[in-house]
Amino acid sequence: MNQQNLKLCSEIIDDKYIKIASNSLNAREKLFKLLLSQRQIPEEGFDDLTIEYLLNIFATMDTNNFVNKVGVGERESRIYSSLVQKRNYYMGHGIGRSGDLVASQPKAAGSSLIAKLTKHLAKDALKLSNYQINELLIVPVATGMALSLCLLTLKSLKPQAKYVLWPRIDQKTCLKCIQTANLIPIVIDTKIQDHVVTTNLEILIQKIHEIQPDNILCVLSTTSCFAPRIPDNIEEIAKICKQFSINHVVNNAYGIQCNKIANSINLGLAQGTVNLIVSSLDKNFMVPVGGALIYGNDKQLIKLISEIYPGRASAAPILDLFITFLSMGKQGYLKLQKERVENYQYFKEKLQIVTQKVSEQILDTHKNSISIGISLKNLKIDMNNLEEKNQATKLGAILYSKKVMGSRVITNKKNKVVCGIEFKNYGSNCDNYFTPYITVACALGITKQEIDTFIQEFEKAYTQNT
Repeated sequence: MNQQNLKLCSEIIDDKYIKIASNSLNAREKLFKLLLSQRQIPEEGFDDLTIEYLLNIFATMDTNNFVNKVGVGERESRIYSSLVQKRNYYMGHGIGRSGDLVASQPKAAGSSLIAKLTKHLAKDALKLSNYQINELLIVPVATGMALSLCLLTLKSLKPQAKYVLWPRIDQKTCLKCIQTANLIPIVIDTKIQDHVVTTNLEILIQKIHEIQPDNILCVLSTTSCFAPRIPDNIEEIAKICKQFSINHVVNNAYGIQCNKIANSINLGLAQGTVNLIVSSLDKNFMVPVGGALIYGNDKQLIKLISEIYPGRASAAPILDLFITFLSMGKQGYLKLQKERVENYQYFKEKLQIVTQKVSEQILDTHKNSISIGISLKNLKIDMNNLEEKNQATKLGAILYSKKVMGSRVITNKKNKVVCGIEFKNYGSNCDNYFTPYITVACALGITKQEIDTFIQEFEKAYTQNT
């Protein structure tokens, strides 16, 4: 409300009340000015009323919300359901234009502002997480499709190359993103060192010599994985890629929350070749599934990805991220990261106690700072029992029935064909691990109460199954 309208308000009720109310309005305006000028995540999170106030201002800047507007085009952000309108804060034009995902829209000044601001806030979040990058793109697709966009863009620059070297990680998305880009994956088998399943750099180099660098589009490495797999050695892979002039894409799905992974990627950027990094929005920033970050230091390459994206796109993932950054604030974001690290240690301590009780052990995979593996060598697993086989294992089924979500039981007895490639002992990231095991993850937002409940239910389920 401008000063002229406030003056008119003071003619209706006592002027001193309007002055007090004006101070409240001015305080919010100062917050908005800081946001627009600094383009960083606010130090302290905004309350919901302030966020909605700002969103309503932006919404009124889009043409579909103009007073007395007349729309005679084919795309005028006409939304039938009032519930859908409210869900999207009355913004329906999406992001980008037909030729560029990040282009501003003439009909949507408010939505375009949110998209541009959110990019700045995301760069600030990466900086707070110790990532040393110069450019990023927010895409309204999840990690797998974002990786496909990266591969398709690289393919347009090197059309003769059709192979992607891929250190084995037993996640279907990794292979499907290669297949979607009409490329051929070359699986680089892992190796086992004590408890750890890790990158086999010797085989990677061997395959480069066999296939020849000109025929290789890129190496697709992975940082986010279930124990006992540890993140790929990004620094060494980056050096190898630089040596052979090969592109390098890093699948950093949920690694933003981990400082160790940030350090590894920074070393890769500094000492070798890392062209593009992809991270999930939902896993790293606690928003709904549907968006990803593509980032790195090659501004021209990332610009090309935004231009290769066909048509406009949904603004929903960006709006979710914008609201979340404003709500968290820097203090809230850093607090979540600190709590995750503390909870990881707490989880391991609690697991140490329960594994000793049941004569199992925590797998020694300290380079994986998110996922934890627990051996199940004494567990009775009957793979001939159809009911148990269909449910993976009885232990996993019991935990699921107790509303324990996210744990994975790996039996080392399951072969699987993914994208035409057969994997032995699928799920274990290697052909022959020495023990069955269960994995859990200490991800951003987990609470000590969840950890305590898991420990309690795991001990009960394990006892029932031995």
